[in-house]
Amino acid sequence: MVTILTVEDDKMVRLLTKAKLSPRYRILEAANGQEALDILEHEHIDLLIVDIQMPVMDGYELMRTLREAGDMTPAIMLTAMNTFAHKKEGFAVGIDDYMTKPIDYEELIWRIEAILRRAQIANEQKIVIGDFSMEQDTFSAQHCGKPIPLTNKEFQLLYKLLSYPNVVFTKQQLMDEIWGYDTETEYDTIKTYVSRLRSKCADCTEFELTAIRGLGYRAVIHKTGGTQNER
Repeated sequence: MVTILTVEDDKMVRLLTKAKLSPRYRILEAANGQEALDILEHEHIDLLIVDIQMPVMDGYELMRTLREAGDMTPAIMLTAMNTFAHKKEGFAVGIDDYMTKPIDYEELIWRIEAILRRAQIANEQKIVIGDFSMEQDTFSAQHCGKPIPLTNKEFQLLYKLLSYPNVVFTKQQLMDEIWGYDTETEYDTIKTYVSRLRSKCADCTEFELTAIRGLGYRAVIHKTGGTQNER
């Protein structure tokens, strides 16, 4: 079971968070950053939920300490402090997501699942959706045991979209990340590559690549194909 460490000085918030999340995850608690570090020394933690304002060691110092030590445990910063400056500092010290109080626990669970999925993909460098799979170290893809021939750019584009199901990426975002910021390639190239991927993955009923008019593209995962990187 996934283990989550909540780092929060308000006991009632910790209790409520544990009550909401414990049906899905194993929940450990710390009242400040120092307690969290002590727990991390002898417990494997899959994800941190960290408050900012705490005695002894606040959330910023905790995250800075972890990242400087090379600990890349995914973290969501959960706080009532919602100014741009606070968010900027949070991301600067290495958090993965930021939510403000009062907590919408359904949304929190969505965010937890998204972060865990991305962390698993990053660790395994592999995406599995039903009978479809992609392996980043070999730049290979297959469906029902049959290889799908993809060029380097086709693989990168498909891997990016499938890593973030239902997230819409603009053409500019895709061009910058896959073709590079200084590319002279035209936007229509994205449309061409998506069309090629649709053709090559025509038998992959587990997902589809959809265009959002005026915005960009996204990958939609079909329930009949299972969930991405199923646990």
